Amino acid sequence: MECVPNFSEGRDQQKIERIVEPFRKAKNVKLLDYSNDEDHNRLVVTVVGEPQPLKDALLEAIGVAVEVIDLRSHKGAHPRMGAVDVVPFIPIKNCTVDEAIDLSKEVGREIADRYGIPVYLYEKSATAPHRENLAAVRKGEFEGFAEKIKQPEWQPDFGPACQHPTAGTVAVGARMPLVAYNINLNTPDMEIASAIAKRIRFIGGGLRFCKAMGVELKERGITQVSINMTDFTRTHLYQAMEMVRYEARRYGVSVVGSEIIGLVPMEALVDTCSYYLGLEGFSSDQVIEKRIME
Repeated sequence: MECVPNFSEGRDQQKIERIVEPFRKAKNVKLLDYSNDEDHNRLVVTVVGEPQPLKDALLEAIGVAVEVIDLRSHKGAHPRMGAVDVVPFIPIKNCTVDEAIDLSKEVGREIADRYGIPVYLYEKSATAPHRENLAAVRKGEFEGFAEKIKQPEWQPDFGPACQHPTAGTVAVGARMPLVAYNINLNTPDMEIASAIAKRIRFIGGGLRFCKAMGVELKERGITQVSINMTDFTRTHLYQAMEMVRYEARRYGVSVVGSEIIGLVPMEALVDTCSYYLGLEGFSSDQVIEKRIME
């Protein structure tokens, strides 16, 4: 089972290392990657392991995050509703989506019981259709959740019906692999980045398995179209890149780079490589590293 918890801390390296440490020391759990972004003020951790040790390490890391993160003083470009903002479980090998759903519910219940944090189940674990989309759950963010949580339709699945004073709320669920893909633009104008994001995302009439928003990168004096590709096998990375380029031209703006946050399935990169190189009949079976690992 893979888990990719997102924590609302991307600037204080000491806090980041404390949050990551439970994954490093855990047996039968492998820390694959962790990356932080100062503009987003966010930490993304990628771990895999057997369900029980993975659960134990995760709960310990969440305890550290609750201790060291205070959302009352947290500022960043990325939307967030909790110190531990989202905890997705992804079936990778010898496990099923149903098992991921069961584990998400176990962890969600334990987070609520142990730390007093309201928990929302999302994506494939959602208990109602309006809770499937993470953006819908997170809407209002930390600052708006004190009122949102009082609404009958937004009662938490686990935990108290009031947000934690410093750690907010958390979304926990099961989903398929997601690619976090960001495209940078040579403009500081947030209106342009947001307009492009609105056009390429599915909810705005764009790409089917694409979620996107505009983000300001203050340190670099540019903006970014921050994208989550929720099914890279059906909406491809190169399609997102080409659509951003296409939409950017109307504003006299160009793409100056892109980045992938965390880990990415090899198929997503092979597919994009094949497109830009014009490869015919190419498959991941021709990647030497893959053949060696088989």
